[in-house]
Amino acid sequence: MKILLATGRKAEAMVKDAVRISANSPSNCDVLTQGLGIAAFSTPESLRKALKKHFSSEKEYDLILVSGLCKADFSYLEKEIGTTIRLGPRHAYDIGEALQFVEELEFSPRVPADVFLTEKRRENAREQLSELERSVKGKFSIKGVKIGGGARMKVCAEIVDATQLNEQEIQRKMRYFMENGADIIDIGVHIGAKQGEVKKAVRAARAFAPDVPISVDTLDVELIRAGIETGADMVLSVNKGNIAKVGDEIRRNNIAAVVIPDFDASDKNESLVANVKLAEGHGIKRIIADPVLNAVGYGIAESLYNYYLFRQHDKNTGTPLFFGVGNVTELMDADSVGVNATLAGIASELSADILFTPEYSDKARGSTRELRIASEMMALAKTRKSSPKDLGLTLLMLKEKRRKPVVQLQNHDKGKDTDSKLVVAKGDTKWRLDPKGCFRIGICEVEAGDEGDIASDSDRKIYAEHLPTGKRIIGETAKEVMDTILRLGMVSMLEHASYLSIELTNAELALRLNRGYEQDEELFYSHPSNKLQLINHESSQD
Repeated sequence: MKILLATGRKAEAMVKDAVRISANSPSNCDVLTQGLGIAAFSTPESLRKALKKHFSSEKEYDLILVSGLCKADFSYLEKEIGTTIRLGPRHAYDIGEALQFVEELEFSPRVPADVFLTEKRRENAREQLSELERSVKGKFSIKGVKIGGGARMKVCAEIVDATQLNEQEIQRKMRYFMENGADIIDIGVHIGAKQGEVKKAVRAARAFAPDVPISVDTLDVELIRAGIETGADMVLSVNKGNIAKVGDEIRRNNIAAVVIPDFDASDKNESLVANVKLAEGHGIKRIIADPVLNAVGYGIAESLYNYYLFRQHDKNTGTPLFFGVGNVTELMDADSVGVNATLAGIASELSADILFTPEYSDKARGSTRELRIASEMMALAKTRKSSPKDLGLTLLMLKEKRRKPVVQLQNHDKGKDTDSKLVVAKGDTKWRLDPKGCFRIGICEVEAGDEGDIASDSDRKIYAEHLPTGKRIIGETAKEVMDTILRLGMVSMLEHASYLSIELTNAELALRLNRGYEQDEELFYSHPSNKLQLINHESSQD
């Protein structure tokens, strides 16, 4: 396939460099510079003129790629010259990746190639995940959710102390977890809970989502029975202390049981193996083994080794494994995204089958979504026999896969080669109140409507309350809130509009990153004690 990259004078050098250094660039790929400065302003007429000027026949190429930033319609020119015209990437540094797929995919005349490829990869990933889940048998199923046997690792999210919550609070949390990808909902039982409280919590969960697997999180025999009687699908957990007492109920109802080692066992792996055999002896068929993952500082390495030992012992049986990610994430002051992704990768290598999170602390919020994406990434990586990258799914939030180039400007302070048009920015220390009033900006949760809809944690919005009118503008993005403020004529000063735009953008970032927000406070505050201190050892010896 012969490919022509149409660009403008300003980007010509960058495009040629991108083609030259790209390992994915075909040898029959040329660059056409049109008679305009900026490639994004390409039109059918500018392209037609450039083709006639440089080529005797427009049909010399099979495909012409124009800048992904172009807004013009090239369909008529495409018919006229008989050559396919499609949008390339928006930026020169993405040309190499686009050329890698140009012969196997037909790019879009409306969607930039880099965006198209991202969407295509995501679509392919979803299709492959669906096919993988359909094709595996699973060790067993809980309410149609396949566990073990090569199925994707499932995410179990705990409603902490659910027995102390009312029906609406339980269902609100369930909706949040389900929206974020939880496969199983765990009913957390508080210390001192009564049987009636367990039954009430399970009934509330079951009424809200009858097709979603529900587990009961307790070792107490009577509370386990209460959960089973009310329709729980899984018991979390059983060991030597309660298996003999609840084993018959678990067997008769054919529900799943998470088996753990005894707390006082000196050899955890030996204890777990013994308890699994004990559970089997009582006729429990759906067994999930949990060697128990310890937190960092409390023996995480040893506990991971216990997972390895159990999996080696159980290699031929393939008993599903329970992996308590929350035990680590909750007890570490680090962003949960990377921690959860790494632990999911370790769990995948250990052939674990259920990833567990309570999302209890504020810093662990979002763990359900993170673990769901991580479990999908690991499933794809296993299938493709690759590392978990370039899969179509990512957990990148604050860092980029590839950094965009930085514009190089001459140093204003060095004198000789100073750019005369370079203006050093300086903040204005003066402040004036807008005659039309001010705004209080924040993040709110939309309450349940008259129809009885249950608001979840995902129903958060940006709000801007105008003083003194008291009008509240609510939206999901800074732009739509600011556009509404301008449309209603609620500002009269440019500096006020500028300030509002900054604060609304901070609120939107907080919303997207699931952070808290306070007006006029830094969104990312770094205390001086957290900054890396570089010590000059020679100076310290003087």
